[in-house]
Amino acid sequence: MSTTTHAPFESTYQTTNLWLKQLMAELGWDDAHRAYHALRAVLHALRDRLTVEEAVDLGAQLPMLVRGFYYEGWVPAGKPLKERKKEDFLAHIAAEFRHDPEVFPEAVAWAVFKVLESRVSAGEIRDVAHVLPSDIRTLWPRTEATHV
Repeated sequence: MSTTTHAPFESTYQTTNLWLKQLMAELGWDDAHRAYHALRAVLHALRDRLTVEEAVDLGAQLPMLVRGFYYEGWVPAGKPLKERKKEDFLAHIAAEFRHDPEVFPEAVAWAVFKVLESRVSAGEIRDVAHVLPSDIRTLWPRTEATHV
């Protein structure tokens, strides 16, 4: 097997590591596994609050490896969830970190959203923010793309 067949996998691995390093810097963490766990938890909470079409549009802009765990366990039926409160959104993140009480779910959500804003097109971020309930939208860093 030639090295060119491995290029897409090496590329997505490197890109995913850049996302995790950026997230670790935003959170002040030095644990890549913990950052992966945070990215996965927030992406799942976000995905389940988007329309199916918007969830797919966002997924199309994620690196292949991130896209894999973004879609992991996804059941599009019944989406978006009808939960409209920030506390409900954060409860899903907190549940993923129930054995790590030092994690502040709001800070984790904000940091993941900041990474998304820097890595996904402004138009897609605008579309995602537009379909989110306004209470959940307050978790996004204040940028032009999220002011809808």
